[in-house]
Amino acid sequence: MISTNQMEIADETIDLTQISLRPLNLSDLDDLMVWTTDEKVAKFCSWEPYTSKEEGINFIQNIATKFAWCRAIYLNDRAIGCISLTSNSEHDKTREKSAELGYVVGSKYWGKGIATQVVKQAVKDGFSELTQLMRVEALVDVENVGSQRVLEKAGFQREGILRKYIFLKGKGRDMVIFSFLSSDPHL
Repeated sequence: MISTNQMEIADETIDLTQISLRPLNLSDLDDLMVWTTDEKVAKFCSWEPYTSKEEGINFIQNIATKFAWCRAIYLNDRAIGCISLTSNSEHDKTREKSAELGYVVGSKYWGKGIATQVVKQAVKDGFSELTQLMRVEALVDVENVGSQRVLEKAGFQREGILRKYIFLKGKGRDMVIFSFLSSDPHL
């Protein structure tokens, strides 16, 4: 029998207590390439699926380091995704107390409770480590129902739909905005 902290994936059992968040390292490159080359993962992301290890190296060395807070999602010491908080205050000082949450998880691990768990942990860590933070928000494509569900289960409040808010992969996209405040009860 599988405990509530474990889920089965293919022939593998996932123990959710084995999930951790740590900075990305170049030693994670092969793991990173698994989910950054996956078209299903990149579908709702601003980036296209990676086609070379150079793109992965660039992400680890130059992109991940620019986020206010960024961690790889590890399962049994394998990087299966990434979660970040981006500050908008560089361009807008009125937004210095808020950050945008973004996350990706390898498609093999979807629907297993991993994303919900790491979103909760990222919010907790973000408020703890970025002490000025009052609000974490997330923008999700209206068609990305799975990600909307993750945020709802993690305690985020759905605030509304931003019509044609971004232009992504050739078309205007409606986005659902969610938020979690430092004053909200942490799950």
